[in-house]
Amino acid sequence: MAEWLGKALQKLLQRFESARDLSLTSSLSFIEREFFTTMLPKIFNKIGLIACITLVISCFLPWAYYADLDKTFTGFYSEQNCYGKPGYFLIMLTVLIFIFMLLPKIWAKRANLFISALAVGYAIKTYILFTSCYNAYCPEKKIGIYLMFISTITILVASAFPDLQLEKKDKS
Repeated sequence: MAEWLGKALQKLLQRFESARDLSLTSSLSFIEREFFTTMLPKIFNKIGLIACITLVISCFLPWAYYADLDKTFTGFYSEQNCYGKPGYFLIMLTVLIFIFMLLPKIWAKRANLFISALAVGYAIKTYILFTSCYNAYCPEKKIGIYLMFISTITILVASAFPDLQLEKKDKS
């Protein structure tokens, strides 16, 4: 019995000597593989470019309405500049991201991911700053702050899936 088990294990071992000998059978069809490898990054790139334009537009839209001051704050205006002007910094980051999305270089894609993460962090800080309550009063959130926040997250997701064709190296 032990001899029979030993021979069976040796046959299995010989059959699967290494992972290179295994045949690669994919459950995805050719069309599905083409979609995930070529079309999806192109779609994400276009969505990212549209999100960049949306982010620039959202900086000009109203972000929050403060009824006690009877003023609407945007990315470029706050009462006595107490919240700063985050629109300038966001637009500067967005222009860099837009340029790096168009460049077909690997360093640009890596830098784009870092800058996009920085923009998301700054957007979170700005969202909390402009919409947080003070003295038992909460400002009314407007469409611009939501567009700004959603656009930066969309840009980060689009930067995570760049449209870049890598060159195949010869094994010679």
